[in-house]
Amino acid sequence: MLIIKNIKKLVQVEEAPRVKVCGADMGQLTCIDNAFLLIEDELIKDFGPMEQMPKADDNTDIIDAVGGMVFPSFCDSHTHIVYAGSREIEYIDKIRGLSYEEIAKRGGGILNSAQLLHRTSEDELYAQALGRINEIMRFGTGAVEIKSGYGLNTEDELKMLRVIRRLKADTPLTIKATFLGAHAVPTEYKGRQSEYVDLIINEMLPQIAAEELADYIDVFCEQGFFTTEDTERLLMAGLHYGLLPKIHANQMAYSGGIQTGVKYGALSVDHLDYTGKEEIKCLLHSETMPTLLPGSNFFLAVPYPPVRAMINAGLSVAIASNYNPGSSPAGDMKFMLSLACIQMKMTPEEAINAATINGAYAMGISDTHGSISRGKAANVFITTPIPNYEFMPYAFTTPLIHKIVLKGNLLG
Repeated sequence: MLIIKNIKKLVQVEEAPRVKVCGADMGQLTCIDNAFLLIEDELIKDFGPMEQMPKADDNTDIIDAVGGMVFPSFCDSHTHIVYAGSREIEYIDKIRGLSYEEIAKRGGGILNSAQLLHRTSEDELYAQALGRINEIMRFGTGAVEIKSGYGLNTEDELKMLRVIRRLKADTPLTIKATFLGAHAVPTEYKGRQSEYVDLIINEMLPQIAAEELADYIDVFCEQGFFTTEDTERLLMAGLHYGLLPKIHANQMAYSGGIQTGVKYGALSVDHLDYTGKEEIKCLLHSETMPTLLPGSNFFLAVPYPPVRAMINAGLSVAIASNYNPGSSPAGDMKFMLSLACIQMKMTPEEAINAATINGAYAMGISDTHGSISRGKAANVFITTPIPNYEFMPYAFTTPLIHKIVLKGNLLG
């Protein structure tokens, strides 16, 4: 048993757990001042004001928060952290004025990462990804979704997904695996895109399902990548194997990806830089989580999604890091909170809800993660002494996370 005591503010407490937070409710954040948190068997057992803290016995470990705050760990629902090497040369190309699409047409971008990954062994790929896992844990992330998609052939896609399986087994993070074979069209299939879609459906998916390597299927439904027709074929095939859909949608244009995702019951549609009234109306009548990736907008210096219109219309919104080597080489969810507030004009309460409970929903785990609630996973972090929770996004470069508890255990 573990007790955290003298918590200045216990943030995002739920007596009656919710699966997601929508619209105006995103601006509310329930907290308890001067609190304790009781953890047992990897779960949150109880919480409340300090005067109600139970007496500790000899088998109880106690952490004194010394006036720090306790937050539920971040749930980062969109990452690509299994990759080989880096792409800082393309970063220079961006500085010189080349767009993301122009770099891709020159053989850079995703295709560049695919070449690097092909030359990298599974063990080396695992070692690189493990370093990034340890990094995001230190940044307060307790649950993460990781996509494949830098393989673009059967052998390398399986290699990526096997690395993700190893990370699940070897780390205290809660990890969901997403198959993203339709991330780009390989060079050898240029002009024969439908044949590559056939390969994904007829060869990759059966092997992935046989090894139970993925929880979800994703498609980059975007101009210059995969059409809505391609996307429908892939999602239907994924559903046949029990893989729920998630979609990269509307990053570069009005692609129809949002509507396609809703049609097939996608758990989330992600990016959404191009979102208008029709897309918002479509999302309002669905269970699909709009997921925004402000790290990409920041890194690519492109306009941010219309989040105020989304929330004002009553939508739920999640934010995620999109940690990847090409458009968001950063996994610090605290920084994503800052971008959400500064650039997208979300309130701190909205941003925290988006990075925790709604991020958990976008991973299919909001019944067990994303808030401080009895019976949920004991994934929390303790801050240094800070004046209020608004200070988290405000102090955007200051390291504020002091101690991390995952699955009820204090990380060393």
